[in-house]
Amino acid sequence: MSEATTSATDVPVPALGSAPAHRDPNVLRWVAAYTASMLGDTVFYLALSWAAVQNGTPAQAGIVTAVSAVPRALLMLGGGVVADRFGPRRVVIGSDAVRCATVLAVAAVLFATDPGLWLLALLAVVFGTVDAVFMPAVGALPARITGTDQLARVQGMRGLAVRFAAVVGAPLGGLGVAVGGAAAAFACAGLLIAVSVPLLVSVRMRARPADDAAARDTTAWLDLVGGLRYVRRHRVLGPLMVAIALGDLGFVGPLNVGLTLLADERGWGASGMGWVLAGFGTGAGAAALLLTVRGRVPRAGCVAAGSLVPGAAAIAALAHAPGLPAAVGIAVTVGLLTGLSGAMCGALLQTQSEPAYLGRVTAVGGIVSLGVAPLSMPLSAAAVGVWGTGPVFAVSAAVCALGGVVALAAPGVRRAELPG
Repeated sequence: MSEATTSATDVPVPALGSAPAHRDPNVLRWVAAYTASMLGDTVFYLALSWAAVQNGTPAQAGIVTAVSAVPRALLMLGGGVVADRFGPRRVVIGSDAVRCATVLAVAAVLFATDPGLWLLALLAVVFGTVDAVFMPAVGALPARITGTDQLARVQGMRGLAVRFAAVVGAPLGGLGVAVGGAAAAFACAGLLIAVSVPLLVSVRMRARPADDAAARDTTAWLDLVGGLRYVRRHRVLGPLMVAIALGDLGFVGPLNVGLTLLADERGWGASGMGWVLAGFGTGAGAAALLLTVRGRVPRAGCVAAGSLVPGAAAIAALAHAPGLPAAVGIAVTVGLLTGLSGAMCGALLQTQSEPAYLGRVTAVGGIVSLGVAPLSMPLSAAAVGVWGTGPVFAVSAAVCALGGVVALAAPGVRRAELPG
């Protein structure tokens, strides 16, 4: 087949494997759009937290900044259905446009007046609701813009975009706040998201007959149930979701609230904690760069599952680091191994899923990470207060390693390969 089937909303793309993803202008336009959108997200959340602190008590500010997670977690499965029924391209473009317009409107209101916390809370709810649709659609896009043999490389490029947004977005948002307050930072976030919209419009998509929403004769509810049943029964996706849930559950607590408590216990201070986080980011960025350059990794299922076990051991070792330099080195190892596992899991989810289910599969993965894993943070904090950092990091590492063991015990995952 020299050219994919097209529809009214899709433009033909070259044949599979015609160009490596990191040299494909179509993929590069998508990466640029994704990077701009992630930069906007980073600046947005910084501006939101700053404005909330300025307009309320610390407890109220915490509620405002956390409230966007509620609709995102509750509605994401429905967002996966929307992405599969209407196509991820139009869903991503539409949701990005809504996010942009909402943030810019709030920036304009803040320039004119001081409406208080209610507007910030409403903005957080709207942003989280749109994110519930945006995130599954974004996850379903890579398989539409390049060949399956390039999906691991695209995951690496996506990881680099996330790291770049984290490094650049925070100081950019801080600069916006310093120059013009929260209103200027919100305006900056909206403009960055706006940059992504025309780039997304220019990205050419590979249409697939299975994605034609007009051909469906089912309800959205049946689509939702069918997607969950599809994941549960799949010989690769089912155990892989369990592995992702356990890996994130054991990882999120120690690398968020646990690390803060460890830095305080060891006297490293905020700067020391920053160095450890930088080490983790460096390792994760190195894993993303490796995949971007190399492209395909043999025995992808074994790599995705197997790297969780030594990564978990490194998490446990972090609590016993003899000093800050050693902790930074261990954090690099954690970032490298968990970053490699996460990217390979993402590539496997996309290559193992049937095209018609990609949005819902991505949504289930998002629920696992955003809904289950954060539960470990308050539990980790409470446990550290009772037993200390060493035992809590050890238990978290055991949970993370269990994810790798579960995946390795599943023949489908163990034998899974990325297309060559």
